[in-house]
Amino acid sequence: MLKNNVVAITGGAGLIGTTFTKAIIENGGKVVIGDISSDRGKDLEDQFGVENVFFIKLNTSDTNSIDKFLTLGKKHFGKIDSAIHCAYPRSEQWGTKFEELKVDGLKDDLFHQLGGAILFSQRLVLFYKEQGYGNLVHVSSIQGVSAPKFEHYEGTKMVSPIEYSAIKSGIISITKYIAKYCKGQNIRVNCISPGGILDNQPKVFLDKYNSTCSGKGMMDAQDLDGTIIYLLSNMSKYVNGQNIIIDDGWIL
Repeated sequence: MLKNNVVAITGGAGLIGTTFTKAIIENGGKVVIGDISSDRGKDLEDQFGVENVFFIKLNTSDTNSIDKFLTLGKKHFGKIDSAIHCAYPRSEQWGTKFEELKVDGLKDDLFHQLGGAILFSQRLVLFYKEQGYGNLVHVSSIQGVSAPKFEHYEGTKMVSPIEYSAIKSGIISITKYIAKYCKGQNIRVNCISPGGILDNQPKVFLDKYNSTCSGKGMMDAQDLDGTIIYLLSNMSKYVNGQNIIIDDGWIL
């Protein structure tokens, strides 16, 4: 479905980004990985070969770093057909309770996550305008669509930060904004909002979370692959400005 398509992924060495990288390669595509972690990014480049994966260190809060990422990615593969923005930088304060939130950490997380998404979108749109076409998929969350189910966190040390909800709802808003802003310019912008992804959460949380879903409950990162491949492929060429929820019915 993605034969010879080149996809740039921010946060491409993270849990979800790594899974997307594998799925894209399995479907015939090439990947430009951008990540702050050089070790994990280089490991993926070594694993799949530089003819399939090209790693570039990336800071999505720095426009010079973003421009370098896009320029070097195009130089290596000749083009960038699509991009997935799933970078997820967090401050030392991340995961703080609402009552204990501090100004500096809040500013850091809002700028680096939501601000980074805006800056990456800006630089990518300029790149796509020069190229003549392009496709962008943002990664939001069900908590950008609905308030957390706070009862699921009782009996755990886990917290659903208020800034996470604000950032993820903002991601959905900028997706719609940019899609409309680029109308008629051969640029598509969409978004996915996944439910929870398994990542060593405690059993007491998982049991409560799973009880509110339709079947599987908490998902594996691979459960997002079908939707992301669809949005990257020509099968979705008339889908624009949309947010697709993938949550096994959690939000119902």
